[in-house]
Amino acid sequence: MREYLLTLCVTAAVTYLLTGPVRKFAIVAGAMPEIRARDVHREPTPRLGGIAMFFGLCAGLLVADHLANLNEVFSKSNEPRALLSGAALIWLIGVLDDKFEIDALIKLGGQMIAAGVMVMQGLTILWLPIPSVGSVALTQWQGTLLTVALVVITINAVNFVDGLDGLAAGMVCIAAAAFFLYAYRVWVSYGIEAAAPATLFAAILMGMCLGFLPHNMHPARIFMGDSGSMLIGLVLAAGAISITGQVDPDALKLFAGSEKAAVHQTVPVYIPLLLPLTIIAIPAADLILAIVRRTWRGQSPFAADRGHLHHRLLEVGHSHSRAVLIMYFWSALIAFGALAYSVNSASMWIVLGVVFLSAIGLLLLLLPRFTPRTPRWAQHFVPPRYRRRAAVEEPAPAAAVEESRAPVAAGVAGVNGATALGARSRLPERRKAGTSR
Repeated sequence: MREYLLTLCVTAAVTYLLTGPVRKFAIVAGAMPEIRARDVHREPTPRLGGIAMFFGLCAGLLVADHLANLNEVFSKSNEPRALLSGAALIWLIGVLDDKFEIDALIKLGGQMIAAGVMVMQGLTILWLPIPSVGSVALTQWQGTLLTVALVVITINAVNFVDGLDGLAAGMVCIAAAAFFLYAYRVWVSYGIEAAAPATLFAAILMGMCLGFLPHNMHPARIFMGDSGSMLIGLVLAAGAISITGQVDPDALKLFAGSEKAAVHQTVPVYIPLLLPLTIIAIPAADLILAIVRRTWRGQSPFAADRGHLHHRLLEVGHSHSRAVLIMYFWSALIAFGALAYSVNSASMWIVLGVVFLSAIGLLLLLLPRFTPRTPRWAQHFVPPRYRRRAAVEEPAPAAAVEESRAPVAAGVAGVNGATALGARSRLPERRKAGTSR
């Protein structure tokens, strides 16, 4: 566990330290597009955050290769090299898209090629656990098609959910944490060394997201762009493929009797197949709804709009930060609920707990404008928005409100990305020497 924590910390540190210089490079390179109609932010913000995340991935793999207990992952398996090859390709495509806005079909082709590169190096699905049947071996073409489909779906699901500050990085970090706990349990508790690469991928993925989040929380100073969203989607898919298609479910020894026994006795066997699907349940649902919505309107499935789940939360009345936290909550509930069910599928308390937390989540969705107020004695211990106001402020004129909501053009001082080029507008100007107050 210490080696994984060290790898996670190194990945997070490299990503965090490189994000600042990458932000300045993105501003100089002009990777700061104008505000679009579907964007939520009102100020031009630089992209290319995926550059820092990719170097964090490289640093994590390099450190793990030099650790005694993790070196065997590289010597006995070719999966880390397959991940790095596919990640480098998808990252390069994302960087070009962040700068030049390449066509959606070209990006889709690049995603399929990146998945094919990983398949050629051995990172592929070899068999599937099928209910009432057991483990079913796949042919080479079946495994290749299923692997490419899972990679493409996961990449686009993460890319689609990247619409609010800190949303994609936080949701993937939560999914990676649940996946890490499951993969580490399979490796340590059952002694299955084939789960070690997936455990390493999950630890590195958590480090990439944690290192980038401080720069990406609302208000974001930099966006990860497609170079980051497609990269973390590919890493997440690689871990799912590694533990789903290469760890034999029979080795878990969870069958009670024959393979066609009762469903509640054999459910834990299928968790390696179900868990990767549950951790991307929210992004995948958003992806499916977007495709259906756009196709129903006669548009291309790749046409951008403002109908995503996070957009709807804002339209209901939730603030930016609260919408992100609600998405975090549902992602954690699904991911860790599936993880707890894999540990003890016969416990009714787990089901009741998931139902209770789901009711709380639905209640939060119905209270978009509820702002709790703290007692007077605790005013100094909470954020300003939860403090009691001494006097009621006069409402601002409608014209001033509309002016404040208007998008700001790139290059104007005071925008998120302009601090590297000009002074912050909210700071007072220094008085020249010799002037009076």
